[in-house]
Amino acid sequence: MADSEPKASIRMDTVPGASARVHNFIRHIIDADLKTGKYAVRQWSGQPGPGEQQKVGAGDAPQEVPLRDTAKIRTRFPPEPNGYLHFGHAKSICLNFGLAQDYAGACHLRFDDTNPEKEEQEYVDSIIDAVHWLGFDWRFGEETNQYFASNYFQWMYDFAEKLIEAGHAYVDSQSAEEMRASRGTLTEAGKNSPFRTRTPAENLDLFRRMRAGEFADGTHILRAKIDMASGNINLRDPAIYRIRHATHHNTGDAWCIYPMYTYAHPIEDALENITHSICTLEFEDQRPFYDWLLARLAELGCINTPPPQQIEFSRLNLSYVVLSKRKLIHLVEEKHVDGWDDPRLPTLVGARRRGFTPEAFRRFNEMNGVTKSDSWIDISVLEECQREHLNETAPRRIAVLDPLKLIIDNYPEDQEEECLAPNHPQKPDWGKRVVPFSKELWIEREDFMEVPSKGYFRLFPGNSVRLRYGFVIKCLDCDKDAVGNISAVHCEYMPDSKSGTPGSDNYKVKGNIHWVSARHAHAGEIRLYDRLFAVAAPGAEGRDFIADLNPDSKRVISAQLEASLQNAAAEDRFQFERHGYFVADRIDSRPGAPVFNRSVTLKDGWK
Repeated sequence: MADSEPKASIRMDTVPGASARVHNFIRHIIDADLKTGKYAVRQWSGQPGPGEQQKVGAGDAPQEVPLRDTAKIRTRFPPEPNGYLHFGHAKSICLNFGLAQDYAGACHLRFDDTNPEKEEQEYVDSIIDAVHWLGFDWRFGEETNQYFASNYFQWMYDFAEKLIEAGHAYVDSQSAEEMRASRGTLTEAGKNSPFRTRTPAENLDLFRRMRAGEFADGTHILRAKIDMASGNINLRDPAIYRIRHATHHNTGDAWCIYPMYTYAHPIEDALENITHSICTLEFEDQRPFYDWLLARLAELGCINTPPPQQIEFSRLNLSYVVLSKRKLIHLVEEKHVDGWDDPRLPTLVGARRRGFTPEAFRRFNEMNGVTKSDSWIDISVLEECQREHLNETAPRRIAVLDPLKLIIDNYPEDQEEECLAPNHPQKPDWGKRVVPFSKELWIEREDFMEVPSKGYFRLFPGNSVRLRYGFVIKCLDCDKDAVGNISAVHCEYMPDSKSGTPGSDNYKVKGNIHWVSARHAHAGEIRLYDRLFAVAAPGAEGRDFIADLNPDSKRVISAQLEASLQNAAAEDRFQFERHGYFVADRIDSRPGAPVFNRSVTLKDGWK
């Protein structure tokens, strides 16, 4: 069911300039940059490359006139393909693609695949599907703008050699323990490595031998030469290349040295002509190295100028979920959930399977805005966004989740007739559908009480209610099985009380219940999903977060469904009247036998 190019995708070059926007500090930065023309003169050859390529083009012959970048801004969404995207990634996707959309710019989808030991094609495919599902596309004009950081390995290596030659990097042969011990603390300066004084020639020779595969993992490491006494520990000669004899999913065994993320990330941005590199707050301390590295590479003529700027924003913090990749992996591998696409997980594949809509995700992120300060958002806000959108878009259907037989004693045995129900009460143009009526119906078990409680207006002996879209009935009595459980309810109907006929106004009743014809209904599997965790902050105060799992987060039942639901296709969404919003499962549904997942209840039951 994976979609590769859904029709709803938003192309970055098909949206006019900025329209009505919610302003935030990132937009203020972009507005200021556009006003001063900070990036207006940058060249762009149409594909990633070093500075010289952007000036003369990607072909063999130089451009007669350097090509100006037609994108007013360039942003990027750079996931590492080592897992499935979660709700936090949705915030970054909506922010980066949304900014490019609003400012007539381009947003790149870049797979940050510089770690050969954790990345797989499965995750690449799932990320592409998730971004498309959210409604975004990375094309801009003739550009596709889907990239892999591993395709830049040669340029990264070439830049490293230039840094070595300029005295900005050296090969360190200390052990990991020795490097850690000499790094210092927040209050104590670090100590220079004994190998820091190696000459550029010595460093270049060692680095090339590292590249050739002469050394074992961990034998040497390439470090930037900055300042071991810096107050920012990230500037104390950070590692930029390590030896890893591992097969890479994209480059195979072509490399046995791999760049560190903090080195690769700014170079990737520069090669792609990114203007605004938007990251979450944990990268704020890394910004000085980001700027230092790009300044050195600009001095050496390696990259286009002005270089990208990194901007940080607060990540999404949601109650009742965990977004830690480690914890998500634990939930999956220990089988507390049914895989990465379990509808209870805060993964985008799980949300899609649960029936959440991309439109509601985009609305949720727009509502929450972008700030520099961390804050917690209650999961009910996301759920309410889903309700609002599903209320607008989901046709209505009838399902009886806890069936009890209702027998109309005075209705002819072989008779049946049609009742009409609106497909959506607020959308008359959606028309009405036929709901068949017969002698025996299914009703909800909670709609009958042999001895009613105070204020109970549904069925009990002697009371009358209206069958929604049908007739008024009067309860007579009930049948019980051998152990005293109620097995059927008996009633009589008023033939002149059918909804939509003149006689219906003659009957005034307080109760109104839903039903399906037993002769026409079909049994269907329903999965009632709820929040995965029972507490707002799983694992808080030192608890094992597994102990906070909600034991009632999934219930599987057999329900009696309106006949039309048998034809539901995978991912069709409905409101089951009285019960909430449901979706036909995209994996387990079969033609004529859909399986339904509850997306969200009609009201928040956790308040």
